[in-house]
Parts: sequence; structure tokens; C-alpha cells
Amino acid sequence: MRTTTGRGLQPNVLGTFDTIVMAVAGSAPAYSLAATTAVLFGAVGLAGPAALLYCAIPMLGIVLAYSRLGRIDVNAGAGYSWVGRTLHPFLGFLSGWALVVSATVFMVAGSLPAGAMTLSLIDPDLADDTPLAAAVGAGWFLMMLLVVLGGARLTVRAQLLMSGVEMLILVVFVGAVVLHRGHATAFDWSWFGFEHFDGPAGFASGALIAAFYYWGWDVTSNLSEETRDSRRTAGLAALVGVGVVFLLFEAFTVSVNVLLSAGRIESAGANVLAVLGQEIWPGVGGKLLIMAVLLSTVATLETTLIQVTRSLFAMGRDRTMPAALGTVHRRWNTPWVAIAAVGVAALVMFGAAAAAGSMASILRDAVSAIGLQIAFYYGLAGIAAVVAYKGMLLTSVRNFLVGGAWPLLGSAFMLWAFVESLGELSTTSLTIGLGGLLAGVVPMLVYWRKGSAYYRPARLDAARALAAADPFGPTRPRARRADESLATDF
Repeated sequence: MRTTTGRGLQPNVLGTFDTIVMAVAGSAPAYSLAATTAVLFGAVGLAGPAALLYCAIPMLGIVLAYSRLGRIDVNAGAGYSWVGRTLHPFLGFLSGWALVVSATVFMVAGSLPAGAMTLSLIDPDLADDTPLAAAVGAGWFLMMLLVVLGGARLTVRAQLLMSGVEMLILVVFVGAVVLHRGHATAFDWSWFGFEHFDGPAGFASGALIAAFYYWGWDVTSNLSEETRDSRRTAGLAALVGVGVVFLLFEAFTVSVNVLLSAGRIESAGANVLAVLGQEIWPGVGGKLLIMAVLLSTVATLETTLIQVTRSLFAMGRDRTMPAALGTVHRRWNTPWVAIAAVGVAALVMFGAAAAAGSMASILRDAVSAIGLQIAFYYGLAGIAAVVAYKGMLLTSVRNFLVGGAWPLLGSAFMLWAFVESLGELSTTSLTIGLGGLLAGVVPMLVYWRKGSAYYRPARLDAARALAAADPFGPTRPRARRADESLATDF
């Protein structure tokens, strides 16, 4: 795998613990809860815990698919490479393109709340000023852009600090909720059932929003070329990360149902965690949770930048996008051209968001649009894993369940949610979601006609790849150079 400069990404920078932190930060527990809880409540009411539960089961199938595909093809493009080598290069390119578009849209969807929360810590009245929030959010975005440009080591050390404080605050509040005596609604186990959903279309809308909650753990696969023992580490980190955020999502969604009335949830919008914090700990709780959300938002901006820039790097390296995107900086070992391109595109979108209207409507449309694209590329990855391992699925019950049935269930669920929700989404969400996806057809056809080798792939076959790699054979220890020390590791 070559770049336009003959240089690749720096290997062996991240260890197991680092990668788990990146997986948790990628899903952004505090940000996802703040930005999406009111949207989820508006779609399914009190069934938010059920939507998160029933989306988690097929989502684990997609995690398993990524884990198994990462064992046989270590590639910064992840699904872009895997889908292209198993199903069809056109589908592979669109899979990578969906990630690029969704991540770029998220730069605005993530940075606007970061700007608003920063302003609310200074003066709550300023938080509703969308242009000012966009300007402050753009400042946070540019700061994270520079951190990502500085390399994977700097990125993970910043992530350890931000995510560590965020998780500490969230865990403290989970404990405080357990001890809190007041409630607006009595807890009901039916919140985990199906009776609160408004038919299949309502369930699909909830599932699409729940997919946005979990989205981001797959950053571990985009970092695989920079991770030590990534054939094992990336999948393990993703599995642990999804488990951690699932518990947090359920705990806080149930807490919101119990402690806040429907009117307060809807009026709070993206400030729902601040309102929850005030309910639990008046005077201080709201500001502490705002701080957690702010840290989570900035942290997930960083991981999303990694995903989109590594995907563009892989595309540039394969000549399915301008080759300059595959250029690696000689000092920082980062795809600096891809980072600069994403920065310019995001800043243009900040300008559009500043003039677009209320922050609540921007977030609602962006979450649904991103959910469409997530469902699309996750669904394709699940099928790709089944196809890649098809020769091994009947060798054991474990291989059949973990390598075939569960990923296929995850894929079917994601694609069903994609199709079923089309009739429920706003015109803006559909324009961003489907229009952004279809826009990828243009570069796909241009570079296909130019003869990129990506469109003549070597088929990805698990049995052959594992036999060639002999992952279960003995390995010789390798001396670690001084400049390869890890920030943290197990």
C-alpha cells in the first residue's frame, strides 16, 4: 500500500487501552445523550430505552463483522476496502463515501452544541444565538483539527484527558440518580417493550436515531494501521466500547424518563442533560453535565476527524479520489492534505449553518440524515463479513453464529431501518442523507474510468487470508524502539 509520497501512516502508535478509549470517545456518550435524547423522545416517547436496547443487539452483530473483517484486512479505509473486495467496488466506494459525508455533516452537528455550551457557561442567554454558537464551535473544530494533524500520539493523549473527566462526571451522576428521591414519572418495565412504538415505521425511526447514539466506535478500524496488534485490538476495543456506552445510554435515558416530564424534555432540546443535572443537583449539577457534554463533543469531533481523514487517505492512496489525499506529512505521519480538505469543507458548512435557522432544527435534520448513511454502510459491512467468511461458517456452531447469523442479523436490521424510515424523515433530512450519498456516484465513475486498481480488487477470502497470515502460529518477540513507546497499554 503506497501513498503519493511513498510514506504510510505510523504503525504501532496505539495500544489496547488507547484504542478502547478511542472507541468510547467515538460514540461520545455525553454528547449523544444531550444532542439526541429529545429527538429520540419526540420519535418514540417513553420507548427510548427499548430503542437503544433493540438497536444494540444488531449493532453488536456489526461490531463482530468489523472485528472479523479487520483480522483479514488491516486497512485505514475499513468498510471502504472490505465491501469493495467482497461485494463490489462500487458498493465499497459508496460505503466509504457514506462515512465521509456523514462525518463531515457531523462536524457541524457536533460543533454547534459545543459552541452553544461554551456560551452557556458564560451567559445562558447567548446559547441561543446560532451564528455566535457556530463561530465558537468552529473555534473548537479548528483546535481539534490541529490536534489530529499533530499525530496519533497527541490525539490519544488529548483523548485520555477529555474522556477521562467526562466518564468520571457521568458515573458520579448515575450514582446520584440512584439516590435521588423525586420523580416525574414512575419507572415502568414497559419502556423496554414494544407497546410504546407507533408501528413498524415508528420503531424504524427510533432505531435510526439509536444507531446515531452508537455510531463512532468503528474509529478503531480506521486507526488499524496505526495500532499495535490491530488484528485483535481493533475488534476487542470496539466491543468493549459499545458495551460501556450502552450501559451509560440506558442509565441516562431511563433517568430522563423518570425525572423529567414530557414537556420539559421537549422544551429542553439539546440542553436536556443540563436540565437533568439541575433536577439532581440544583445550582451545580447542570453546569457539571454541560462540562461533560462539552468535553464529549470536543472529544468526538477529534475521533470523527480521524475517521473521515483516514477514509479519504485510503481513497487517495487507491486513486479513487485525488491522489493528493493519500499524502502523509513527513514529520507528523498524518494525512495532512485530507485533514486540510475536511477543514475547508466543514468551515463552509459552518457558514451555511449560521444562516440556516434554529439549532434544534439543524440537529434534528442532521441526526436523521447521518443515521441513514450509518445504516447504509454498517449494513453493507455486515454482509461483507458473511461473504468473506462463507467458506468457514459451517465449520463450527460458533463460526456460524458469531461469523454468520449475528452479522447478517445486524445487516438486515440496519438496511430495514434505512428503507422503513424513508417515509418518516423530513425533506431536509432526505436531501442531506440520500443526496449526499448519491453525490458519491460522480467521483466513483470518474475514477473508475481513469482505471484505478481499486476497481479490479483481489477478492477477500477469510480462509485463504488466515492461512497465509497464520495468526495462531508462534511469533518472535520484537525489540521496541524508544520512539515506539505507547501512552498507555494493557
